[in-house]
Amino acid sequence: MQEYYNYIKALHLIFVITWFAGLFYIPRLFVYQIEASQKTSPEKEILSNQLKLMTKRLWFIITWPSAILTTIFATLLLILRPGILHDSWMHIKLGFVFLLFLYHLKCHHMYKQLQQDIIKWSSNQMRIWNEGSTIILFSVIFLVIVRDAVNWVYGVIGIMILSILLMLGIKLYKRIRDKNPNA
Repeated sequence: MQEYYNYIKALHLIFVITWFAGLFYIPRLFVYQIEASQKTSPEKEILSNQLKLMTKRLWFIITWPSAILTTIFATLLLILRPGILHDSWMHIKLGFVFLLFLYHLKCHHMYKQLQQDIIKWSSNQMRIWNEGSTIILFSVIFLVIVRDAVNWVYGVIGIMILSILLMLGIKLYKRIRDKNPNA
């Protein structure tokens, strides 16, 4: 099975990418659903039904299967190289993966609510929520690439700066949208 390690690793990375694609896009569809709920009839119903269908397809055809396949291939990689579990960077990576699953499950909860027209978030709050997966992605990629060479103080500062920049970008975009609703 060791000779298949690189193939398994490639499949793991492919499904990580498709999982993140789903996690990046699903909150965007949530934003559109929330904004569609504020429209008048018949536009509200037309948009809402179409967005619910798009969300359902993304969630169950791409995002959930990718999460499951990512986990299966990651488990196989760990079975093939169990020694990697002794590395401190892997413990931290698995912590981020745990956070990613929490994020995924919260998105699933939001998905179920929006499918039932239960809206508890504003579109701006959902835009901020959308950046959660971005922060996790940056954290994991930098952690995996630099591994033991990471100076954790700089890493934490970098993630904080990234978070601040993302929030400032969201505020700037909100101002632009407030001035020009068609932006």
